Amino acid sequence: MSSLTKESALNESEGTRPSSGVNADLAKKIRARRKQEISTEALFQKIKAGDKTALSQGITLIESHTAQAQQKAAELIEKCLPFANRSFRIGITGVPGVGKSTFIEAFGAHLADAGKKVAVLAVDPTSTVSRGSILGDKTRMETLVNHENAFIRPSPSGDSLGGVAKKTRETIILCEAAGFDTLLIETVGVGQSETTVHSMTDFFLLLKLAGAGDELQGIKRGIMEMADAIVINKADGENLKPARQARSEFRRALHLYPAKDSQWQPKVLLCSALKKTGIEEVWDLMKEFEELVKENGYFNSNRQAQNKFWMLQTIDEHLRNRFYRHPEIKKLLPEQLKALEKNETTPFEAAAHLLEKYRSL
Repeated sequence: MSSLTKESALNESEGTRPSSGVNADLAKKIRARRKQEISTEALFQKIKAGDKTALSQGITLIESHTAQAQQKAAELIEKCLPFANRSFRIGITGVPGVGKSTFIEAFGAHLADAGKKVAVLAVDPTSTVSRGSILGDKTRMETLVNHENAFIRPSPSGDSLGGVAKKTRETIILCEAAGFDTLLIETVGVGQSETTVHSMTDFFLLLKLAGAGDELQGIKRGIMEMADAIVINKADGENLKPARQARSEFRRALHLYPAKDSQWQPKVLLCSALKKTGIEEVWDLMKEFEELVKENGYFNSNRQAQNKFWMLQTIDEHLRNRFYRHPEIKKLLPEQLKALEKNETTPFEAAAHLLEKYRSL
């Protein structure tokens, strides 16, 4: 078969006529089975046994916005908590086009082949216009998605800032309860403001490209300051020499930063995810980091600090949701927005008015 006619995940197939011989009784049974809701306990037991389908169902439950689903999700998370915190969490970020998906497939396959159970939580950007997301990471990672030791879950970022989905933190708990010992969290790659993933991972990897900034770029505070390692991807062919030069520049730049609380000195490595070179060296570096931070106590103290941060974040989200969902606020908010359009008030006065009204309710 020629390469032009070879089928792929992105090719459309010709339409087929629906069968006229559908068994009505069988169809009825299937619909009834789909309507049956699995109990939280049953779902938990399946997740604990490593059932990937049940894990997907649990994550869908967490991402649901209905009150009933949220209650079941809270019960499920509570059951999974005693079996969580047993993984090494790796955040992977970089600008769009740096090759995150290709790197994650090569890196994830390397770990899965070595016997690691790898869960990939890939976050796709949500359009501010259509509110939609492509969620195409499973299509990109054709090899990894079929590996018995791997699980890939794409999620939309929604209106969550920081490059991660709003429920990524809870999803991590479910994946750990399912027995996945290495979590790869791919972010949308929005730039230097993308820092939320740092507050839920143990190791923070920044992918860069040669020619994307000189030593001055390293002086900028932000995402580079948080990186535990910088990996210059696509270091192959004619791009190998520029990549080596970029490695030297980034190494000099990293010395401008103060020492990390973890006592770890960030490293710069070269990698070609396409050619699968440098992958093993990246994993060796991560193992070296893990050994250091577990020995000096930073690993546990960082996890505790993250838990406190997410408790405060959860309180903020809960209060914000209660405010916007209050019936009186729903009535008053459009009025204040119209007043803003007519220059009859200021944003600060309008906010103060709404908050004062909420306090009095």
